[in-house]
Amino acid sequence: MTNSKIKFSDKDSQNTSNNTVIGQEDVIPNSILFNKIASSAQKTMHCPLSERDAPVLDYKNVELLQKFVSERGRILPSRLTGICRKKQRELNECVKKARILALLPFASSQ
Repeated sequence: MTNSKIKFSDKDSQNTSNNTVIGQEDVIPNSILFNKIASSAQKTMHCPLSERDAPVLDYKNVELLQKFVSERGRILPSRLTGICRKKQRELNECVKKARILALLPFASSQ
């Protein structure tokens, strides 16, 4: 690249104050900048609730359920916890049952 300024999108080219023309090869597309790492380089997460010695999901096991609920009382998504789809659905049901039975709060006490 010959220019010191790197353009990130088409909007940047409209807002330039200098009259230099930058070619399309100097613009880095947003799809390259903000995409995740290639799937082969990503770490694979294994479901902690599907392993051989995993604890059983139950609405009465409040200590286990609190690990998957945020401080504000929201259920954490599976992309953060690494839980598979099937166990995430079971976890949602157990947390909701525990909330109804007043074992877990619906929201934080703040």
